[in-house]
Amino acid sequence: MDRLREMEVFVAIVDRGSFTGASEKLGMSAPAVSRALTSLEARLGTPLLTRTTRSIRPTEAGLSYLDTCRKVLDTITDAEANIAVDRDNPVGTLTISAPVLFGQRFIAPLVNAYARRYPDVNVNAVYDDRTTRLLEEGVDIAIRIGHLGDSSIFAVPLGFVRRRTYAAPAYLAEHGEPVHPRELINHHCVSFTGVSNPFEWEFYENGLRLPVRLQPRMIVNLAPVAVTAAVERIGITQLFSYQAAPEAHAGTLQPVLSAFEPESTPVNLLHVERRGASGKVRTFVEFVTGTLRGNVHLQYGDNAAITDAIGPTPVPAERKVARRAKRPTSVSARNS
Repeated sequence: MDRLREMEVFVAIVDRGSFTGASEKLGMSAPAVSRALTSLEARLGTPLLTRTTRSIRPTEAGLSYLDTCRKVLDTITDAEANIAVDRDNPVGTLTISAPVLFGQRFIAPLVNAYARRYPDVNVNAVYDDRTTRLLEEGVDIAIRIGHLGDSSIFAVPLGFVRRRTYAAPAYLAEHGEPVHPRELINHHCVSFTGVSNPFEWEFYENGLRLPVRLQPRMIVNLAPVAVTAAVERIGITQLFSYQAAPEAHAGTLQPVLSAFEPESTPVNLLHVERRGASGKVRTFVEFVTGTLRGNVHLQYGDNAAITDAIGPTPVPAERKVARRAKRPTSVSARNS
């Protein structure tokens, strides 16, 4: 079996997570897939996969070689595509990952527009709030909200979002509005695990980080659930600004503790391609970057407390004087 075919087999095993899945993708028998991998590992002199009864994962050497294989195979795909079609008409399957709510509001419309513009590209869009491993999971493009560590992955800056604290006006009328983050210990709180540590929210005071410990009444792992709980007066919540923008604009939620907001959080588009990227990656990056950089929800690059980009937040005419709330009982909500 030639080297390129062995590379295809190795990549297919990782992408599908099994020898059976790879055999189905490539139209080969499972024994043929196993022989191809054995031949490849023997030629390289090192194991590429760690096998258990439940999973198959690349070794450290396998991860490095996987990156090389993808680049080689993409280069060949592009070379063949460039013979058959114009460079502005890429082919292949593009796998995209983005956080759930951010993806629904901002990425999905662009993906749909891209699919219409490039009909020869098949799109696999995955919306998930967990951090995606691009190399291990065969993801071409990932939208990441948060600070990036050292990595060989290439990042295209798109803008910033703010982490803001919100409450329903009716909740504030009943319980009072906190004027300092430490007062949250006396309030009901709804923690969204995708933004904050459930038991410690981050604020800034006089330019210094101010972590505040609290005892949340509810812990959720989906932003829309946290938004709904806050609107329905379960408690105060901390979210990225775009996640509660419609409710803030409608007046069903309002920012609190704005003077103590944390630093802006960067939003990046990640990919593993270098210069001369495959057509599908190159065209998608070019297609979405300008639009996302112009998105008003990604314009928060400073540390000043600001008004929501979609409009001013209505403020209720009356507020009751802040008073201490009874310490709530902790309840955890999970997505089933």
